[in-house]
Amino acid sequence: MAKARASFICQNCGAVSARWQGKCEACGEWNTLAEEAPSTGIGASSQRGAKKGRVFALEGLIGDSQPAPRLLSGMAELDRVTGGGFVPGSVLLLGGEPGIGKSTLLIQACASLARRGERVVYISGEEAAPQVRMRAERLGLSRAPVELAAETSVEDIVATLSAGRRPALVVIDSIQTMWTEAADATPGTVTQVRCAAQALIRFAKLSGACVILVGHVTKDGQIAGPRVVEHMVDAVASFEGDGAHHFRILRSVKNRFGPTDEIGVFEMTGAGLSEVANPSALFLAGRDGSAPGAAVFAGMEGTRPILVEVQALVAQSALGTPRRAVVGWDPNRLSMLVAVLETQGRVRRGQHDIYLNVAGGVKITEPAADLAAAAALISSLTGAVLPHDTVFFGELGLSGSVRPAPHANLRFKEAAKLGFSRAMAPPGPQESEKGEKNAGLSLRPIRHVGEAIAEIAALGRKPPAARATG
Repeated sequence: MAKARASFICQNCGAVSARWQGKCEACGEWNTLAEEAPSTGIGASSQRGAKKGRVFALEGLIGDSQPAPRLLSGMAELDRVTGGGFVPGSVLLLGGEPGIGKSTLLIQACASLARRGERVVYISGEEAAPQVRMRAERLGLSRAPVELAAETSVEDIVATLSAGRRPALVVIDSIQTMWTEAADATPGTVTQVRCAAQALIRFAKLSGACVILVGHVTKDGQIAGPRVVEHMVDAVASFEGDGAHHFRILRSVKNRFGPTDEIGVFEMTGAGLSEVANPSALFLAGRDGSAPGAAVFAGMEGTRPILVEVQALVAQSALGTPRRAVVGWDPNRLSMLVAVLETQGRVRRGQHDIYLNVAGGVKITEPAADLAAAAALISSLTGAVLPHDTVFFGELGLSGSVRPAPHANLRFKEAAKLGFSRAMAPPGPQESEKGEKNAGLSLRPIRHVGEAIAEIAALGRKPPAARATG
């Protein structure tokens, strides 16, 4: 029988190569191939004879299916992202930048569950137990009956968790520090991360405990380790934030038991993470309504409407190639938007530097932000100040048409709740007449980018301080 040979596995993407080479052919990264011995985990041994399989029963699609039970964490924003609470027997993978607050969020959720009589276990593979106790004491959670251990052996962890009462929640911080005897590799490598996650997922399915795996992220913001781990778990969440701002966003990327693209907003305080019930008010705090180049975008994050300010600055360029700088939005979408304004709206700005920023450090991925960005650009170029009580949303096509955005009523209600009275947006199926009320807002239907330019010119006003010297 042929002897099993060691293979070289990319630590960035998990691709396997028969020999070492400086560059991974799959992902293009350099110096990421590491030699690893053949796995000895489930199905990896070629020394044993094949076992005869057993016959199992097959079922049809029609049958009684009950909704999955939920375990509320006691934090409304966290429960929103998970789809209504943790599902027993599920596994959630949580990723985020170092120091963003992942451990703080999880220790608060553990303390909330433990105070309600549930058995909660926190396994730390990076910090010693006294360090975790110091964090809990600083947050005022030291009296919560959370079971704590600093351990990295998966076999020891599973044996300990299986003894006694079944835990309701188990936190593994982090999966990159875990190691299992089923794999002959260094902890943190692709093989160890995959085998360790597989063992912990199997424990969750057999015991009914909810397991949260904390994952490191790469320089590109992706969860480190093999992508197969993201397919193995039931839910993937990303904890995002900016060091210059106090708020943090928990974003659902994958969820087998609830909606995706849902977000929860938290604010980092001296006493830990506090939930933000009205994130729109937080993102619009300190807004200056007397300067040109600012428009309020009524967006959607999952099922939650959020209002953010889009700021633009258009200045005459002294360079041969004008600059295009974007923060919080897709730079490719800005280039497309500028081309549409020049060709369809006859707005010439080819020799201008353009800077676009989403205030508050929020990242926008929704196409409906096109109209708000266009309004901010036109306002900055003309020097006209947009009305302080107007919100914008709508997707621009290459022909200059403005396409409707989904969940318009939710956007209108959120804007009305924050004191806005007008909206510039594409007309919906029953919103074709100018001046029609939508949740208390006066809607100005916009069908083409030319209409938006004309309306902004009519509504905009010149800032008196800036124009007095001009």
